[in-house]
Amino acid sequence: MSGERKPRLVLASASPARLQTLRNAGIEPEVVVSGVSEDDVTGAPYDIAAVLAARKARAVALLHPDAYVIGCDSVLDFEGQPLGKPADAAEATARWQAMRGRDGVLLTGHHVVAPDRREVSAVAATTVRFADVDDDEIAAYVATGEPMRVAGGFTLDGLGGAFVYGVEGDPHNVVGISLPTLRDLLGDLGIRWTDLWA
Repeated sequence: MSGERKPRLVLASASPARLQTLRNAGIEPEVVVSGVSEDDVTGAPYDIAAVLAARKARAVALLHPDAYVIGCDSVLDFEGQPLGKPADAAEATARWQAMRGRDGVLLTGHHVVAPDRREVSAVAATTVRFADVDDDEIAAYVATGEPMRVAGGFTLDGLGGAFVYGVEGDPHNVVGISLPTLRDLLGDLGIRWTDLWA
């Protein structure tokens, strides 16, 4: 693709962390929020992440048919249960009390719709090892409001980073978008990652 016009990339996500991750990797997508409801999808955590990522990408692709549209959705698989954003402080507190000192798997569905209507998708998985935080730390963290804004109720790149002892897999995936996974998917559509650098 070298020498050709750079393909138009649209990120179908309201997540500032996803956008910043792409920018840090040298990619400057347009952002169009899909407006897709996340409340009616149930099932296994893997399936939820895949279905919602596809819905978001397809919804935005209808409005921007000339772009490569990227949809993502993240879900924490904690002992087989899908954990999205906590509904309120009480739920975030109870969740952290259950997760502390244990592991979860952060799943992010990735779905790309090309201008020629081809679609590719994958779900990336990263194991997250949570610190054994005490009740006061949990209360202080929940009081910041950060856990209610993110899947699983924690961040790796924000205030919650000190409460994660380690990850196994792509750390970007925990932030909400796996760069190696996206590179592979775009490669399947004939786009070289380095040609997207701003």
